[in-house]
Amino acid sequence: MTMVRQTRQRQAVLEVLQQTRTHPDAAWIHAQVRSGLPSISLGTVYRTLDALVRDGVLMTIERAGQATRYDYKRGGHAHHHVVCRHCGAIHDLETAPGPLPEGLPDGFQVQEVRLEFHGVCADCQQTAQPR
Repeated sequence: MTMVRQTRQRQAVLEVLQQTRTHPDAAWIHAQVRSGLPSISLGTVYRTLDALVRDGVLMTIERAGQATRYDYKRGGHAHHHVVCRHCGAIHDLETAPGPLPEGLPDGFQVQEVRLEFHGVCADCQQTAQPR
């Protein structure tokens, strides 16, 4: 991590993210951090999350009309996601990096690859009513 200052608040936010396998939003993270630091503001949590994203420790998962979710890069690397269109569940998908597609502009330097698979999870398939 390349943050200049490692404050108690930043450490608390990072610990919450390291301990969860879900992809929480800032409000959930704030609620969890407040159990140990009751005076931390939601604004501080947002600024901390922004700094962790800039430092490459977190990645964001953004959906139109929904709160931004945050994903801790375990082992320092990004991974792909599987997203359920019914319940919104997001699951990590660990895959080996593959070759880049052909057709990238000459001189283009890829810095990050994000791949998402959208569909319906097994739980939603079992509870779906036939139409």
